[in-house]
Parts: sequence; C-alpha cells; structure tokens
Amino acid sequence: MTGFTRREFLENSMFAAAAAAATNIALPRSSFGKQRVGSNDKLRVAILGVNGRGRSHIGGFLANPHCDIVALCDPDEAVGLDRVKMVEEKQGTRPRYIRDLRAVMEDPNIDIVTIATPNHWHSLATIWAVQNGKHVYCEKPVSHNIEEGRRAVQAVEKHGTIVQCGTQSRSQPAQQEAIQFLKNGGIGEVKLARGLCYKRRRSIGPRGNYDVPASVDYNVYLGPANEEALTRQRFHYDWHWQNNCGNGDLGNQGIHQMDISRWGLGVDNIGDRVVTYGGRLGYEDAGETANTEISVYDFADGKRIIFETRGLETDDYLGAKIGVVFHGSEGYLVSTSNYGSVTAFDPDGNPLKTFTGVGNHFDNFVDAVRSNDAGVLNCPFVEGHLSSALCHLGNISYQLGQKQSVSDISDALASQPDAAETVGRTVEHLRRNQVDLEKTPLTLGPSLTLDGRKERFTGSMAAKANELLFREGRGDFKIPSAANL
Repeated sequence: MTGFTRREFLENSMFAAAAAAATNIALPRSSFGKQRVGSNDKLRVAILGVNGRGRSHIGGFLANPHCDIVALCDPDEAVGLDRVKMVEEKQGTRPRYIRDLRAVMEDPNIDIVTIATPNHWHSLATIWAVQNGKHVYCEKPVSHNIEEGRRAVQAVEKHGTIVQCGTQSRSQPAQQEAIQFLKNGGIGEVKLARGLCYKRRRSIGPRGNYDVPASVDYNVYLGPANEEALTRQRFHYDWHWQNNCGNGDLGNQGIHQMDISRWGLGVDNIGDRVVTYGGRLGYEDAGETANTEISVYDFADGKRIIFETRGLETDDYLGAKIGVVFHGSEGYLVSTSNYGSVTAFDPDGNPLKTFTGVGNHFDNFVDAVRSNDAGVLNCPFVEGHLSSALCHLGNISYQLGQKQSVSDISDALASQPDAAETVGRTVEHLRRNQVDLEKTPLTLGPSLTLDGRKERFTGSMAAKANELLFREGRGDFKIPSAANL
C-alpha cells in the first residue's frame, strides 16, 4: 500500500486484513456481534469516510448516549486526522485514526461500522463488515451497480447482523403517516409517482490530468473501482459526476426521492421496463453523468415512476423542487425535501391534510442494534438495495443511448401521456437555460425490458444491458462471489 509507514502498517495489522480480503476468509468477529447489548454497554463505532456525509455520521453517533466513536477511517490522512481532533474535543476521548478500512474489519473491538465513503465502496465494505460480525449503517445508494448490491443483500441475510440503509426519510413520522394515508386510499387509487431532483449543479471544471493529493492513499481510495488517473480538479465530492465512483444525481440526491416513490407505490421489485433520456447540458466539464435525466419506470398493475433530474436553474413542480408527487384518482400528495412536512391536496389543489413530525434515522439503527432486532429498522438493507437498483437501471438505459432529436424522443414516448407531457416540460426548461438542442441534442436510451425479481434484463438488448449490471472489482478489492459471501 502506498502512503503507509512501517509503524502504521503494523499498528493496523494489515497483513491479516489483506490476507483475509484476498482469500475471502472472515476475520475475528466483534465481541458484540449478534449479541444483545445490555443497557449499560456502549457500542463501539467506526466511521468509514469522514469528509462529506461522514461529518453527519460523526454528529449522529456523538449525540447518541449509547455509542462511543472509537475509530475514524479515511484514505485521506489530512481529513482523517482533522476529524479525529474534532471528535476528541467533543467526545472527550480520542478515536483511533485508520487509513485502510480492512484494518477496521479485522478489529474485534468494533461493534458498528458506518459507511459514508464514495458510492463504489458501499457494497464491498458492507459485505466485509457483516462477514466479520459488525452491525452496519450504510449510506445511500447501497451499491455502485445492481449485482454487487444483491450480493451485499445476500451477505446481510447470511450473517444476520443489523444493517440499515441511510435513506432517513423512512424514519420521519411525517413520511410514515403520509405513506399510510396513501395506502389507505386517502387520494384514491395511486398509479403514478413523480420523483423530483431539481438541484442546481455547477460545472466541475475542465477535464485534465490532475495530481492526487499527497495525503491520499489512492489505491485504497479506489478499492473496487477501476484504476484510472484523476481527471477532475476537485478530488473530494466531484467523484459523484464521474462513472468510476459515482452515479450522478439520480444516485446521489435522487435515491432519497426514488426510495419514497417506491415505498409509496408499494412495489417490491425493480419492475418490468425502463427508458431514460437526457444529457450533460449547459456546460462542458470533466463530468460524465447526466445533469438532465428523465427515467420512466413501469411496474406490474400499471404502476409507474417518472423520475426527473434537473441540474440547471428551474422552477418547482407543484411546489416541490426536491421531492415526490403522488398522483391519485382523487387528488395528489406532495412530499418535499423538508421531510418533516407532507401535504395532500384534492384535484383542485386545495389542501386536504398535512403530516408533520421529524425522527432520527441514526437512533433508529442504534435501537435495533441494542435490541438485536432487525425488525426495529425503518430501512432494512434490502429496501435500500431495491431503490438503489432503480437508480442504476435509469443510468444503464442512458449509458446505452444515442443522440436523438426532440421529435424522435417525443414520438418514442407519445403512447404514454404523462411521460410525453414530461418531455415537453423538460425541453422548455432547457430552452429557458439557453440550451440549443440542435447543437447539443439529448440522448435517448433504449426501452429496456427486465425480469424485476431476477434483476436481469430480457429482450433484444439483454446482452448489452446485462453487462452493465456488475463490475467485479480489482486486485484485493474484488466483490466476493455468491459462494464466498
């Protein structure tokens, strides 16, 4: 490993960890793995990835009286040591800094692993953690691709520790009551959910060859991702907009709204069909993912999700920019990014009922761990997998697409009135942002059919599409086969 001194190497017991990773041999289990935790015991927490979302993990577990943060892990030593100092000041005890997460997995004195790394690490880190008896709080999306997410689900089921997905809307009383209202027929029959991710995103700068910060162990940072040179200016965060590590805003902010959409419709698989159109429009930069992306998902019984991602300046849709609108036969319901407030309306737009109340997703997870009862979880890992997989499906259709005229896209979706209406609004939105769709046309992906329960594509495009379901990883960071979970 680059960036390690001999002392760090020995202190973190990397020989054992590397051997375990290479051979799929489970390392020693945490002393609290699968055990009921007594009321006076403190759960020992290690946080993986402490830069962006990891700061929220730090705050969440510092605030819980049943937890001690005993380790912070980040391949960027500068970031890691800064957070160690912050935790020490607030907690009164100093957590250990670890650079390579495999040393966390082997440590029997760690009970909980929280994962706030870039997306490409989420599934493998979850697999390694549960193999070693750790309870896991994993950020969304729980995977970088669909098959690794399914293997992580299988590992969770096999090893039986408590694993929560970080879609915190599931722990908000306002959302819970609103979803129950939908299921009770509060706005009649609901067949359509419209997910909205209208979040302004700026250019990330020109594509080039940039130096990895000296404080970063780049091999560990990449982990199961492809070994690629750094082509973006800002090392942290902007990985979201490059395919090697990120999934665009559909798999970043959008996963929250995708999860609410699927939850409200009550679908328990990834559906029958998906088609996506969009592009990276308004600027040219090092980003690879779409900043304008519309995905249409069809499920059994005529249910549909239309997911709209807009990264340029835009107005709201029925009062929401980041949220979900459920359309029913007797009204509609609007869930915004203010998770503590959801409102149902009649067909004329008059408010019917407002739901309020804020919960704590971290505390819900800790409660489940302390009681050793996965039934306490508000978002079990498998729920996170299904919602993450829908985001990946939309991106797969887009990645297989070709440049098309607006009229061709309109014709392709003309048989679906709600989807056709979305094309018109999207085109008007882009024109207001001075996007010339003749010079920079939209990409239209193929309409992909699939077996939503087997999580495999079918039909004429199956061979190409199924190739995008999985990436096996590299070197010591390969995703274990189903037989080795």
